This record gives sequence, C-alpha cells and structure tokens, in this order.
Amino acid sequence: MKTYALRLHPGQDLKMEVDAFAQRQALQAGIVLTCVGSLTRVSLRLANQPEATILEGHFEIVSLVGTFSTDGSHLHLSVSDSNGRTLGGHLLDGSRIYTTAEIALAELEGLRCTRPVDPDTGYDELAIESL
Repeated sequence: MKTYALRLHPGQDLKMEVDAFAQRQALQAGIVLTCVGSLTRVSLRLANQPEATILEGHFEIVSLVGTFSTDGSHLHLSVSDSNGRTLGGHLLDGSRIYTTAEIALAELEGLRCTRPVDPDTGYDELAIESL
C-alpha cells in the first residue's frame, strides 16, 4: 500500500480537490484513510434522494470514507454542526473548506478498480481486479 497526504485550504472544494489529486497520482485502486477539517458549505446526496442537500454554516468533518477507481470516486461524508448534530451522505461537488482539510489516502497496489454498470442495481458499482 502506498500512502499520500494532502491539505486543502479555505475556499477549496473538498470533492473536486480530492478527485483531482487522485487523478494526478493516477490511482487505479484507492481508499480514504482519514480526513479532519471544517466546511462552510456542505453538498450531500442523502439516502435515496435524487437531489443535493445544501447546508450553509460552520461544520466539522466527522468522517470521510470512500474508494477511488479509474472511473472516479465514491465518497461519503459526515459532518457535525455547532450543536453536535451529525448528518452524512454521498459527497457531491460544492462542499467548501472553512479552515482546513487534512486528508490521508492510500493506493492499493496490485489492484485496478473500475465502475461498470451492475445489471442487478442499475448503478455504476465497484469492480476489482488483480494486476
């Protein structure tokens, strides 16, 4: 496993920057190890909802988990507000860094991941192959 670390700065888009980093590194099979930081805008697709839910304010990143493939990422984010209320869902473009996001990623060497359409679900699902 090869590891990477990056820090995002105020105003940067969490998903877009993480995806761009993974593309620059040509990650064929990757995972998010950890992420801590804060956001002023959160863009999530909640479970079984077709549209984005947008939150404005100050939020702590509680967790960021996900996978990377040659076809893109699948990332889930949980955030908490100043009262500790926590919300999570599918991370979309548009989540803006407040002070920082400190992120560790890993590449799973010897594997390639893709996202073909799964006939059972109708969605692009992770497919893993050994190199």
